[in-house]
Amino acid sequence: MVWSLKPPRKKEILGLIYETLANMQQVHPLMFRYRYRRRNPGCFTPDSLMDLTLDLPCRCPRCGIFKMNSNWKTTKVLGLMMLANFLIYIVVEVSRSYGQGRDTYSRRKLTPKTFWKKPEVNPAFWNREQDRLDDIYYLTTLQNGSKAPNGLRGIPHRLNATSHCKPDIRVTTDIEDFKSLPQRFQDFLLYMRCRSYPLITDAHNVCSEPPYLLLAVKSIAPHFDRRQAIRESWGRAGILNGRRIVTVFLLGKTDPTDHFPDMSDMVKHEAELYGDVLQWDYRDSFFNLTLKEVLFLEWFGTHCASAKYVFKGDDDVFVNTLHILAYLGNFTVPKTQDLFIGDVITNAGPHRTRHLKYYIPESVFRGTYPPYAGGGGYLYSGNLGLRLRTISRLVTLYPIDDVYTGMCLKRLGLVPEKHMGFKTFDIEEKHRENPCAYKTLILVHPRSPQDMIKIWSWINDPKAKCYIAPTSDTKRHKKN
Repeated sequence: MVWSLKPPRKKEILGLIYETLANMQQVHPLMFRYRYRRRNPGCFTPDSLMDLTLDLPCRCPRCGIFKMNSNWKTTKVLGLMMLANFLIYIVVEVSRSYGQGRDTYSRRKLTPKTFWKKPEVNPAFWNREQDRLDDIYYLTTLQNGSKAPNGLRGIPHRLNATSHCKPDIRVTTDIEDFKSLPQRFQDFLLYMRCRSYPLITDAHNVCSEPPYLLLAVKSIAPHFDRRQAIRESWGRAGILNGRRIVTVFLLGKTDPTDHFPDMSDMVKHEAELYGDVLQWDYRDSFFNLTLKEVLFLEWFGTHCASAKYVFKGDDDVFVNTLHILAYLGNFTVPKTQDLFIGDVITNAGPHRTRHLKYYIPESVFRGTYPPYAGGGGYLYSGNLGLRLRTISRLVTLYPIDDVYTGMCLKRLGLVPEKHMGFKTFDIEEKHRENPCAYKTLILVHPRSPQDMIKIWSWINDPKAKCYIAPTSDTKRHKKN
């Protein structure tokens, strides 16, 4: 039923006025008297409604009203003011009564389609998983500390199957083209929720004393020669230029399905001999480098949180540790809380060419990458490392580890800073044999174990001569 309200008629307004006057007479009837009360005393009916005005207050003691000495003009002005206030009251009451009805009549109904709008669901699996996580633990920034948000106690259960991790079969139906994906993708997606693995070997005493710089090197079991070259060159543990340096190597298990020989006994002996090997019980593969990243962050927060700075890189790079210490010496530790430098890549996105190493199908991820530092190596503060540990629990694992770190930084509201001393794509050929070319650099990639030892001896030799080696192009021009 639709109710309509018409404007009040004149009779209705007069009736409302008379009713209001009657109510006011009941409140204080002595304030209203006839115009000719003094001239015709006793000749009027007290309750009759005639031409009313404000008269002089009663002077009789029986009235109970205060006595007031005033002239006729003052009384008249007061009467007009009272009458004006009375008229305003009437107009406001009538307007409000009429306006309420009109608002009720013109009120619109809610449109169900607008209110109950169905949210858009991203077709890419990773995006959907992250959206679900954001609905529970959305965090725009986590600055000035590593305190977890309310409700977060460790890694969310939906991202972490800690004991006897089994394949997540639901992904086979959640991803429409799952069966057509490369095998490495299928393996990653099936075990993407597994983020906690036990340590096979631990470096118990590596951070027994607070280090100034922690060098964390990603490696695999067969690369013993690279690890040994790093121990003998840029990753040598001890005191360097008055600063304590410690090194750990990050390993998983080489699986027989990947055609690796069984080297478990060799790694166990190496760990006992040097005490710098961290090996977890998971399959070491390219797509599991992100898993290695989050496992290291958890270990760092538990066992080596006192480190002032962290360098994390691959085992095929040369790092000028001396130049890192010189660079950090320009700052105080409190001013480098957000330090994160490397060879930063911007405006990048996933590769869609199937045969490429970094191929990401559209059914897995859609969107652009945040700025990130190339995985060859980067340097950040220990304080930021603790925050990365916390925020990584709220970011779904991604197949490419350096992109994943960029995602975590974005969640922290930070952007990695590009430093020209990081050469993840090598240097010009004519400078590769120049000892002085490495003195102003922080990282060069790639370098063999022999190159690492040779370059380290160069930058520590004050008599080393600087020169530019001739390139193949230069030799060809001389022949011509």
